[in-house]
Amino acid sequence: LGKKAREGTLEPEDLTGGTFTVSNLGPFKVDLFIPVINPPETAILALGQIKKKPVVVGDEIVIRYMMMASCAVDHRVLDGAPAGQFLAALKDTLENPFFLKI
Repeated sequence: LGKKAREGTLEPEDLTGGTFTVSNLGPFKVDLFIPVINPPETAILALGQIKKKPVVVGDEIVIRYMMMASCAVDHRVLDGAPAGQFLAALKDTLENPFFLKI
């Protein structure tokens, strides 16, 4: 599918059968948006732009790269708590990529 996407030859039937979508509007300078689940999928992750922001680290204000992320889930299929756990794990992974197990 990756090759077909790069070549611009994806067909609508190539884009069916998924259960989770990742939507990235960061390249359009969007910070945060509310994603809509694409039925019959069960969840969608929305990623905003990465930009420098002042944050508190210890007792100091420092500049860090930050990104907003949100996750919408179909509560008929999945409770919101696992979605929160997923976002927490995603945050930890992005903040500590050296701990990735590949």
